Amino acid sequence: MSLWASEKGGYYSGAFLSRAFEIMSINKPEIVITYCTQCQWLLRAAWLAQELLSTFAEDLGRVVLEPGTGGVFRITCDGVQIWERKADGGFPEAKVLKQRVRDQIDPQRDLGHNDRAQ
Repeated sequence: MSLWASEKGGYYSGAFLSRAFEIMSINKPEIVITYCTQCQWLLRAAWLAQELLSTFAEDLGRVVLEPGTGGVFRITCDGVQIWERKADGGFPEAKVLKQRVRDQIDPQRDLGHNDRAQ
């Protein structure tokens, strides 16, 4: 069992801390990026995850990379599909994905330069 020291000299188990973090993120959205391992799309999925975590650092509970097969590349937010490679005609640009996530979790949020027309 792993133990972690607290500021007051006590110790917490790893299981306790894991549960504490789970509770902290319980009311925040979860993004799942399912990518095809056969197509070697892990780096693309990881890059998009990083983009979302950079933009929505305080708003997301977690971003999960989920291996799949058969050419899948799907992104969901709390179970709602926001991108699917075959249906949406390819991979999302980071700007478009951020807009779709924003529309799902906080429609009033301004994304700055990502919301401006070019």
